[in-house]
Amino acid sequence: MEKQNQGNSSGTLSPKQQLDNLFTTLKRQRDPDQASLIADQINAQFADSGSATINLLMQWADKAIQDKRNAAAMDYLDQVISLKPDYVEGWNRRATLNFAIGDYRKSMEDINQVLRIEPRHFGALTGMAAMLTERGNDNLALKAWQRFLEVYPANRSAQEEADKLSEKIAGSRT
Repeated sequence: MEKQNQGNSSGTLSPKQQLDNLFTTLKRQRDPDQASLIADQINAQFADSGSATINLLMQWADKAIQDKRNAAAMDYLDQVISLKPDYVEGWNRRATLNFAIGDYRKSMEDINQVLRIEPRHFGALTGMAAMLTERGNDNLALKAWQRFLEVYPANRSAQEEADKLSEKIAGSRT
């Protein structure tokens, strides 16, 4: 009986293995449309907490955000994070909400937590790059876009953002 848990003899992969496979495929995919479909699968994996309670709290948070009830949404997301601190999407959603209400410091703290849990989280890297750009920190914003492109190289808008920043930085050096 002990052996059953160790190997997936049925051929099914753990959620982490599935995610690793999707990221590997995303990194290799050169067609932007195909890459976008893979990115959607990754986001769906991030969204599923594996817990009905957490998923329900996330739904409530989303509804509260839609209804512009930011305090309620923040309460739900705080509960998600305290119940399941390793659930990357709880942190990411709270980072997005903090950004939306203008608390960039808290948003960046949440993004850093997302990236500690899942360094390949391209949504968090986008948020980080956007905040750094808004703050005029072009060099760090470019680094964030470069990290994004290491994970998701076929993303055209990320390529454009990185190119724009590279040109801007190069132009400011002359």
